[in-house]
Amino acid sequence: MPLAKLTVRDADVRNKRVLVRCDFNVPLEGGAITDNRRIVEALPTIKLLLEQGATVILCSHLGRPKGVTPELTLAPVAEELTQLLGRRVQLLPDCVGAAVAAAVNEAAPGSVLLLENLRFHAEEEKNDPVFVEQLASLADVYVNDAFGTAHRAHASTEGVAHLLPAYAGLLIEKEIEYLGNALDEPRRPFVAILGGAKVKDKIAVIESLLPKVDHLIIGGGMAFTFLKAKGYEIGKSLVDETNVEFAATVLRDHSNKVHLPTDVVVAPEFNADSPATIVSVSQIPSDQMGLDIGPATSAAFSTLIETAGTVVWNGPMGVFEMKAFEKGTRAVADALATSEAVTIVGGGDSAAAVEHFGVAEKMTHVSTGGGASLEFLEGKELPGISALLDR
Repeated sequence: MPLAKLTVRDADVRNKRVLVRCDFNVPLEGGAITDNRRIVEALPTIKLLLEQGATVILCSHLGRPKGVTPELTLAPVAEELTQLLGRRVQLLPDCVGAAVAAAVNEAAPGSVLLLENLRFHAEEEKNDPVFVEQLASLADVYVNDAFGTAHRAHASTEGVAHLLPAYAGLLIEKEIEYLGNALDEPRRPFVAILGGAKVKDKIAVIESLLPKVDHLIIGGGMAFTFLKAKGYEIGKSLVDETNVEFAATVLRDHSNKVHLPTDVVVAPEFNADSPATIVSVSQIPSDQMGLDIGPATSAAFSTLIETAGTVVWNGPMGVFEMKAFEKGTRAVADALATSEAVTIVGGGDSAAAVEHFGVAEKMTHVSTGGGASLEFLEGKELPGISALLDR
């Protein structure tokens, strides 16, 4: 599925100022970046622009600040980019205003500037037209390479694209290619794995995927809503009461495609130190909650993955952040790592899991966008992409 938009390769950027929306929303601990994948994924677009003689003005959000929040400065990102690019990346004091405009005007071609956290201004998420104009005034050309925020119609992701010639970056092109091919031309068997907490968050993606996949694996907290729909006692496990009927309908209409856990790991409390027990799904005690899939389920799911042609994974199988409840998610990650299938990990917690287990490099593609990849799989139009120039 080729991207039906013009990309940065089509843009004339020589001696022009190019505003690039990146997704530098990276995890921090004590002010240090703990995972730089999103920064690394932005490098091909940045390097291409520099090779073509542009002045590169990078912008991104980081976290969910309420106004100016010093601990959410993009300074660590500027330092990381300086190391990765081998040239100075200048962090500006803000993302709009006279001082920023002056610094941009003074920058020579080949310079790389990084605007301060866009969300220090509430106008960013509001797509405020005055704020949009201020951002757009900094550049001659706009490039969106932030797939992780492409599902948001914010000032820097959608608004600016209406005021400047707007192109897709190489990361967005890659994301659409992998996710699009998985949906439109999958190598079969096509297996989708959905996990995470709530059924309501995945209804649209389930409805979109069911006609396309050969197998739909359901794990994580959302599996217990489906188990309840089958009449099982699920104890204190997470349940989405409002969607038990939806789950029952899916199981009735697609019983040949849907695969649920047959055993689970339960504990009395949602706690890393809570004593864990493996039980059949037909024997979940009323005072226990399911926090992971069991070994028999892990083996069955792994077999489906190992014999697949294409696998798309979105959502962990259990509370993998806790040692006692990580085995199911680890088994899925390991099966993907050794499978000969095209393996696509849909961002968010799934991307965090393959990083956590050290197998990210063995995946065909790890998406940088959790919510964006989910909405793409649902078949939704992403405003940050639809606003770009058509091919």
